[in-house]
Amino acid sequence: MDRKILRFSVTAALAGFLFGFDTVVISGAEKSLQAIWQSSDSFHGIVVIGMALWGTVVGALLGGIPTNSLGRKKTLIWIGVLYTVSAVGSAFANDPVTFAIFRFIGGLGVGASTVAAPSYISEIAPAKDRGKLVGLYQFNIVFGILIAFFSNYLLSNIENNAWR
Repeated sequence: MDRKILRFSVTAALAGFLFGFDTVVISGAEKSLQAIWQSSDSFHGIVVIGMALWGTVVGALLGGIPTNSLGRKKTLIWIGVLYTVSAVGSAFANDPVTFAIFRFIGGLGVGASTVAAPSYISEIAPAKDRGKLVGLYQFNIVFGILIAFFSNYLLSNIENNAWR
């Protein structure tokens, strides 16, 4: 297997890691966030927690547009920008609506990555290695989930603003 193709595939597959991590990591902070912002169960579930999932749905449905018009590589770069904006914005959000907006932005990146990353990997991979390399994306989703649960466990006894 060509090392350059492997390196590019592993890098693109990291979008899967971010997908899994971002989807699950909120579970470690959601009770603290609800207490800090004193939000109702329905508002908290639908808006604060659910907004990233809504962004993921929209990103997955519309992710083919930039993937086809900008190309896979440029779309992956923009997905990285969305993840970064989401992470920084969420960390500094002081209210649930701002937090939800930044989580939605991250969700757009997560959803678009489900289109762009496997497409990019499948295009650069030789036929004999394509299944293994595209499978890295799927593996990284599960690995990101595992690491998110592990980090939630490690941070579970930290005080109020541990979610930041």
